[in-house]
Amino acid sequence: MTFMELAKKRYSVRKFKSTPVEQEKIDAMLEAARIAPTAKNFQCERIYVIKSPEVIAKLNALTRCIYGAPLVFLVAYDTDAQWTTPYPEDGDVHSGEVDAAIVATHMIMEAEDLGLGTCYVMWFPVEKTKKALGLPDNEKPVLLIPTGYRADDAKPAPLHEKSKALSEFVKEI
Repeated sequence: MTFMELAKKRYSVRKFKSTPVEQEKIDAMLEAARIAPTAKNFQCERIYVIKSPEVIAKLNALTRCIYGAPLVFLVAYDTDAQWTTPYPEDGDVHSGEVDAAIVATHMIMEAEDLGLGTCYVMWFPVEKTKKALGLPDNEKPVLLIPTGYRADDAKPAPLHEKSKALSEFVKEI
């Protein structure tokens, strides 16, 4: 399968089977995260693997966007380890959120290649989640990735196939 085929096949899964995800698939997703490019290769991302029903219950109490997944990755970044632009005129531009998104994308595409479904979730209260999970002060959660096997009746959201025309967001200068 080509990358474009994989990218077009992947969709945000919002209904999962309760079947546990095999450790070798978790490890493959984490390896995809490890090799993802980050600013200056600082690798400021922090990834939490959440399989415990008790911790998933905490997440379910904070967001409705876990969708019954038996596995959730929380992708955060270390605010002390992120790269910062050296150009003062640009203000305080940091790499943490972008690095976390790059890492998450690698993980999500690897999951699809492994036959797993995922959803990129930013709809959760960051500070409450950080406190509920006992994350360090210097780490900022960016997104959750509910992961697992798609339910038999899972399907893409109606807007999945809709995209703007390239001319709406691509400009040549």
